[in-house]
Amino acid sequence: MSLTDNTSLHLPKENPEAEDFLPLLGTDHVELYVGNAKQAAHYYMSAWGFQPVAYAGLETGLKDRVSYVLAQDKIRLVLTSPLKPGGEINRHINDHGDGVKAIALWVDDATKSYEETVKRGAESYMEPKTLEDANGKVVVSGIHTYGETVHIFVERSEYSGPFLPGYRAWNPFYQPEPLGLKYIDHMVGNVGWNEMNKWCEFYAKVMGFAQLVSFDDKDISTEYTALMSKVMSNGNGRIKFPINEPADGRKKSQIEEYIEFYNGAGVQHMALATDNIIETVTALRNRGVEFLTVPVTYYETVLDRVGEIDEELAPLRDLGILIDRDDEGYLLQIFTKPILDRPTMFIEIIQRKGAKSFGKGNFKALFEAIEREQESRGTL
Repeated sequence: MSLTDNTSLHLPKENPEAEDFLPLLGTDHVELYVGNAKQAAHYYMSAWGFQPVAYAGLETGLKDRVSYVLAQDKIRLVLTSPLKPGGEINRHINDHGDGVKAIALWVDDATKSYEETVKRGAESYMEPKTLEDANGKVVVSGIHTYGETVHIFVERSEYSGPFLPGYRAWNPFYQPEPLGLKYIDHMVGNVGWNEMNKWCEFYAKVMGFAQLVSFDDKDISTEYTALMSKVMSNGNGRIKFPINEPADGRKKSQIEEYIEFYNGAGVQHMALATDNIIETVTALRNRGVEFLTVPVTYYETVLDRVGEIDEELAPLRDLGILIDRDDEGYLLQIFTKPILDRPTMFIEIIQRKGAKSFGKGNFKALFEAIEREQESRGTL
């Protein structure tokens, strides 16, 4: 199914505890506020294999901002920068650095989505409005969630343009090859001390999500740091939002470091799915993306823990790819170092071979790797 496929999808429920008053068809796009959208677009194209899709700015009549839209299979990123001093986008960048502002959700009815969530307690961000051009119309609305992150509901069944009304197709000469990234598997939010349950209750009450799994400080801890996490999911399982909060430890955890440098709650990472993690990660490394590494001793016993896998162990070890198994299969995953100047947002690459979990067996090795990076920054 393509991003522009307007066929409504009411899929079987993968999470039967979730309610269906807010049917979500998928992630429509993720918008990041960035200091220099043109250069950020070049990075995501060159390093990550995203393809140019659409553009809005002075040439399209926008006077205060510029946006570049990139896509790879079903993943769509919008990179937005201010064109003038002052204003909300500048303030957001000053406070947080580059980061995710909006997680946009694809829906059948943006007006109903807004009404259903607001009446259940969501704070309004944008009342429903219709955007139109020669390619048709799109209805959008929005609500606030943790920190300054927002959810935009996008109804696009009557639109055939490249992205949204007000954007024009962007077709530059430079278009690097895609690297096999397929869709957003999940997006993780970091929130402050004792706020995890509040925001999990928000997703349950306001958006009809249900908890898939939870991890406490016994699951996610090292000698020095700890955190707590719960994974919230909608009914068809297409939208998964793990929510993390700090837990007491001897030193400053990665969640505390994030909140300090992001100046509040926000999106910690996007997990992007691939069908061949070895090929994708090899290509990403060749294009300059830096990944966390684990000691080679991890691989001495990993197959004893996870059992037989289809892949040869040597390339996984050489790339630093982690392996975990649950009752339904196994998964392969790897995490970048922070991709921004501030130690805030990073990206996970994940390949699922049946597993529906989130790599619990890798937590200790992963967080020790993160702590080594924190120590080098002087923030542990």
